[in-house]
Amino acid sequence: MEYNFDDIIDRTGTSSLKWEKHEGRDIIPMWVADMDFKAPPAILDTLQQSIDHGILGYTVIPDGLNDTVIAKLDKLYNWKIEKEWILWVPGVVCALNVACATFGGPQDKIVTTSPIYPPFFAAPENCGEKLVTVPMIDINQRATLDFVALEKELKENTGLFMFCSPYNPCGTVFTKKEINRIVDLCAANDVVICSDEIHSDFVLDKDKCHIPTATVSQTAANQTITLMAPSKTYNIPGLGCSFVIIPDEDLRNKFKSRLQGLIPNVNLLGLFAAKAAYKECDEWLSQLIIYLRKNRDIVQDRVSKLPGCKLNPIESTYLAWIDVKDTGLEDPVLFFEQAGVGLSDGNFFGQKGFVRLNFGCPRSVLEKGLERMGAALKKR
Repeated sequence: MEYNFDDIIDRTGTSSLKWEKHEGRDIIPMWVADMDFKAPPAILDTLQQSIDHGILGYTVIPDGLNDTVIAKLDKLYNWKIEKEWILWVPGVVCALNVACATFGGPQDKIVTTSPIYPPFFAAPENCGEKLVTVPMIDINQRATLDFVALEKELKENTGLFMFCSPYNPCGTVFTKKEINRIVDLCAANDVVICSDEIHSDFVLDKDKCHIPTATVSQTAANQTITLMAPSKTYNIPGLGCSFVIIPDEDLRNKFKSRLQGLIPNVNLLGLFAAKAAYKECDEWLSQLIIYLRKNRDIVQDRVSKLPGCKLNPIESTYLAWIDVKDTGLEDPVLFFEQAGVGLSDGNFFGQKGFVRLNFGCPRSVLEKGLERMGAALKKR
């Protein structure tokens, strides 16, 4: 079956976070990581069946959902997980917060990198923990980890390292060598790793693949909490469904105890959608990746020609991290909004002089947005 990702769906008046931000203004929203594609038909059919049934009550984990996840991870990564390792939660962000509350001791700090997805900054503060950020470094036009700086910080009273893989917003797909080095540093200093892998399905480079942090060694498995979800992949973030994989029993019990009474169970629509996603939507995802790969190529080509803009090759995600420092713009987000394009502000990710562009949209919309950006910059 051929899926149509060129279809433009009017999202105005639907209480969409992405579109309501610029309500009533001629601004194409290309900011938050929410794609403008319909969810796969198999998911929509499953949701319709649930609605038609008419009872939306309390729900246990559906028969077969954990088995479906186990089979999926085995097929993708040869990662053989057990049912007991899987904990279902309403979102990766709440799982980040639970991890910080669980593994950030009173005398410990929490370490992460920057720029990074903004909830990584907020989660430690929400839990009253001290956060230290280590800037990423560019090597051969690729954002990667500053291992020297990380080693220094991890040695000094650190309880948790928050890792993002693949990397949001820079789009890096980390190599096994890089992940092993992180694992070794954390193991040497008794630091738990919380690995957010929500973008793992969006590897766009054909010669690269995602490697779950917990799979590189037994040491990694014993110290890693992995966060995954169908929400970004199948464009169902509004259903609030994610899962945490924790192989180590001690870490898992500590995490579970923090969940009790604070974090609600996943709703039945999210659970049924997840089962349909992982069981019936492989072809839809394959076609989406091909579509996003072409969108990525268009973004890289067009942005490289925009005055004052630079962009590293995007290895993964549907997000472009654009360096606009050489434009001299005081407020690049405001400038592009006035040109009719809504982007994310790099300041929120911890790096001034950058904007993030979401290219998970119909190609005609993407091209219109890029044309507006180019025309505005050339007029300056």
